[in-house]
Amino acid sequence: MRLVIAKCSVDYVGRLSAHLPPATRLLMVKADGSVSIHADDRAYKPLNWMSPPCRLEEAPGVWRVVNKAGEELRITLEEVFQDTSYELGVDPGLRKDGVEAHLQELLAANPETLGEGFTLIRREYMTAIGPVDLLCRDANGGTVAVEVKRRGEIDGVEQLTRYLELLNRDPLLAPVAGVFAAQEIKPQARVLATDRGIRCVAVNYDRLRGIERDELTLF
Repeated sequence: MRLVIAKCSVDYVGRLSAHLPPATRLLMVKADGSVSIHADDRAYKPLNWMSPPCRLEEAPGVWRVVNKAGEELRITLEEVFQDTSYELGVDPGLRKDGVEAHLQELLAANPETLGEGFTLIRREYMTAIGPVDLLCRDANGGTVAVEVKRRGEIDGVEQLTRYLELLNRDPLLAPVAGVFAAQEIKPQARVLATDRGIRCVAVNYDRLRGIERDELTLF
């Protein structure tokens, strides 16, 4: 991972245009090729970013980050205060809580829940950046990578996108489709998934467990 602290301005040119005026910011370049720009607030969310696959072109005072669609993140550097790189290695991934881990087990045992004719190839299919929850085949024999979450948010879609980019480099698996499965999928995550060609599946955990709800509800 490369971390650069610099006074810079940022312009995004693509389907939408955006401009960040000059200010001191953190530029983060990850091993997957993604580039993001952070301020000293907003928790984890960057001010702007470019997801992989993309390429970084550096020239004196200017970074150009271009994705396969031709969209460009242009970073104009006025002053660089720090430029440091670290080798983080392979991350073991987030450990799932009990419900999420059980949901993955249930879907592995009942892959047809994800789509008619689905069969399981393998659970926890390892990639260079971590394990894919489920690797399946659809009714037509195509490969499908499935990311399972209890609550489906944008981070989960980004995670699955990175897995798909890697898996689709393997000629024995490609083309690989994506399914984002969760008990609840946030609207923003659903929009992002749809934009990236990933199908969303809302999963009823209790139904998978064979549990009938018997509590009284008002609504």
